[in-house]
Amino acid sequence: MRKLLLVSAAALALAGCQTAQDRTVGGALIGGTGGALVGAAATGTAGGALVGGLVGGVAGAAIGNATAEPCYIRNRYGELRRVRC
Repeated sequence: MRKLLLVSAAALALAGCQTAQDRTVGGALIGGTGGALVGAAATGTAGGALVGGLVGGVAGAAIGNATAEPCYIRNRYGELRRVRC
């Protein structure tokens, strides 16, 4: 039982971490799904859904990447330094 609690706590702690790649992929999935739904509703064809999904996926990926927060650490002098997440 104790191991289960430790693993659960570690999983919850790591669940909050998102890298720029995570944001990009998530944005692409959300944008692609939304774009496909809108494209299908607007045109009523599979081609419209495909084009809407492609446009939405690209836009979602761009927005997701642009809104990713950079990672910073403080060095021993108290200055912020940007690092890879």
